[in-house]
Amino acid sequence: MIDPAKKVFSLVDEFKAFALKGSVIDLAVGVIIGAAFAKIVDSLVKNIIMPFIGLILPGEKGYESWKIVIGEGEAQKVIPYGAFIGDVVNFLLVAVALYIFIVKFLGIIMRNKKEVGPPPPTRDQELLTEIRDVLKAKQVA
Repeated sequence: MIDPAKKVFSLVDEFKAFALKGSVIDLAVGVIIGAAFAKIVDSLVKNIIMPFIGLILPGEKGYESWKIVIGEGEAQKVIPYGAFIGDVVNFLLVAVALYIFIVKFLGIIMRNKKEVGPPPPTRDQELLTEIRDVLKAKQVA
């Protein structure tokens, strides 16, 4: 019969091994940095780029005032497609910034690392290779 206390402790140990793996921690750090980076780019788009676009475009608030109004009175529905356009521009700028950072910046770093070849064979591997070669030579002859 399995002791429930041992089962719980083994579950806790398995979770610790999983959660404290380097790759999981690296992923968590990457997600947090990515979220912070997205906020910075979002602020850039909403507070700097889109107001400049709003100066060029007609309307009181530029693109923000763009909307489709359907119906009248209490049945009136508003579709603010200007806000959607702002979000699309935001997405495109985030995608471009990530592309530049990951592909161009980190790609250069990855290319600069020297490629390391496979490690030299161990003595056991050398002996197995010799045995294989001898057996192949006997089959051919």
